[in-house]
Amino acid sequence: MHKMQSMQKMQTAQREPTLVDQALARLRHDVLSGTFAAGTKLKVDDLQNAYGFSSSPLREALSRLSQEGLVTADERRGFRVALLSAADMADITHMRLMLDVQALRDSIQRGDDAWEGNVVAAFHRLELVESRLSDGPVILDDTWADLHRGFHLSLLAACASQRQLRWSESLFDQAERYRRFSGRFRKTLKRKTNEHRRILDAALKRDADTACALLEEHMLGTLRNVEAILKDGVPPVP
Repeated sequence: MHKMQSMQKMQTAQREPTLVDQALARLRHDVLSGTFAAGTKLKVDDLQNAYGFSSSPLREALSRLSQEGLVTADERRGFRVALLSAADMADITHMRLMLDVQALRDSIQRGDDAWEGNVVAAFHRLELVESRLSDGPVILDDTWADLHRGFHLSLLAACASQRQLRWSESLFDQAERYRRFSGRFRKTLKRKTNEHRRILDAALKRDADTACALLEEHMLGTLRNVEAILKDGVPPVP
């Protein structure tokens, strides 16, 4: 009986996110979405009032975000949202080109029927959301952003290296902050469905060379969009 209760507690603990996980998810969302602008000081006292967490999980969450490159830490000045710059986005893109393109090639070579099904399903969900967007400038909301992330990561999911996948996820999130920032200033319609479909089609045909070339151009296109927005400088922190 005691053993069964222990197992039930362990299963419950596995299902329920820890306070650190919850704080991390809330903070990551608000940093990526621009709720906290670049350069904003993240005071633990203010975050406690906003989120209702104690200081311990918040400090751990901030530390993890610092490791991910979304937050900067200074012993004297505390934590701040990482600044935005064209040079930083170029560096993020450089690393993504090194990691994601090779991960996609490996994923295409290793992916099985289940991988194909997951990729097709992820694309379908993203396509449905994009089909409902208005004809005006596209604002990257949470739903679109989550499905966009899911599609890209599903393409890489069959890669053999778990470290490579973790780094790819982290770099995707770092680039996401720039995508969201540039989306707020975009004045023209920007849909990615056709680009995503071409990558999908090449991947399903197991044409790794074409799929990798398309993914590379897809990421470079995002870099060019961000650079165009940042060319006049990032607006000052409010």
